[in-house]
Amino acid sequence: MGAADQRAFDALRMAHFPPGRNHLTAHITLFHQLPPSCLDELEGLIRRIAGDSAPPAARLREVYSLGEGVAFRIDSPDLLAIRADIADHFAGMLTAQDRGTPRLHITVQNKVAPKTARELLAELAADFRPRPLSITGLAAHFYRGGPWEPAFARNFRGMRT
Repeated sequence: MGAADQRAFDALRMAHFPPGRNHLTAHITLFHQLPPSCLDELEGLIRRIAGDSAPPAARLREVYSLGEGVAFRIDSPDLLAIRADIADHFAGMLTAQDRGTPRLHITVQNKVAPKTARELLAELAADFRPRPLSITGLAAHFYRGGPWEPAFARNFRGMRT
């Protein structure tokens, strides 16, 4: 995300995500698990996509309930198209979870009591207005059983037409 959006969503996560589970900054998940053996190939693909692509247009559409948490829904056909290109490239290696089209979102709270989640949802929804969301690049991380380790990140450098 752009710096201002990243700061805002990181602050929400810090305030509302259970500290023992908050191992990553705010993010939009495109894939849950790609094989570690494809990391170099993924990095090359992401480098090419980011170099050729303009930052995808995106909008925050709504705040919604995860049952035991709260997230912001994102509309971005452009980001979904980029994700589809990556999915096509790794088609035979995707898990069942990653073969479907994701519902783009940013989670700001998870794994809390439903009552706590409902309270935050009401609080955030009261002031929410749909707005543009800045998406500046793509990144990959290693899962280390709780903490996440950055693998690489690339910013979009293409021009909008």
